[in-house]
This record gives sequence, structure tokens and C-alpha cells, in this order.
Amino acid sequence: MIFAKVVGTVISTQKDENLNGKKLLLCKEVDHKGKPLSTYHVAVDAVQAGEGCFVLLSYGSSARMTESTKNAPIDAVIMAIIDDLQITHSTQGRK
Repeated sequence: MIFAKVVGTVISTQKDENLNGKKLLLCKEVDHKGKPLSTYHVAVDAVQAGEGCFVLLSYGSSARMTESTKNAPIDAVIMAIIDDLQITHSTQGRK
């Protein structure tokens, strides 16, 4: 899974028929603090995400395993909107 932020929408009037009716969103990978990384992905939106949402992407063959993406020629799908992220810090070297 990839942690990303939706930064835009991709509009395409001519596409494979299996993509008709599917929203394509431009996502930028982010680190655990939400800091943008350098990689972008175009992903099919399976969960009604919107611009500014932090999301989880599934990539590769796993992206074609949701109900809305079966048999579609896609490489990435937005499969979850992140509501909250909790990171537990541990103290190393503690005995």
C-alpha cells in the first residue's frame, strides 16, 4: 500500500471502455507526516475520495481486486480514505 494525498483530477474523454464512469485522480506520495515525496500516481477512485484527502493506494495486480476495478486496465486504485494516523514511538535502548 502507498500513502498519498489527492492533488488533482485527470480528465480523459477517450479511454478504454472498462474505465468509463470511473473517476481518475492524481495522487502524490507522502511520508508518514504528510510531507510530499517526488512520486505521482494516477489512480481509479473506488471510495469517493476528493482533492486534499489522504488516501491509501493499492498498486499493481492488487489494484484490480476491488468491485469497481475488476477487469479494468489499471495500475493503481484508491481503496481507502485515511481519517487519522497514529504513530507509536518507542524508546530504543531501554532495558
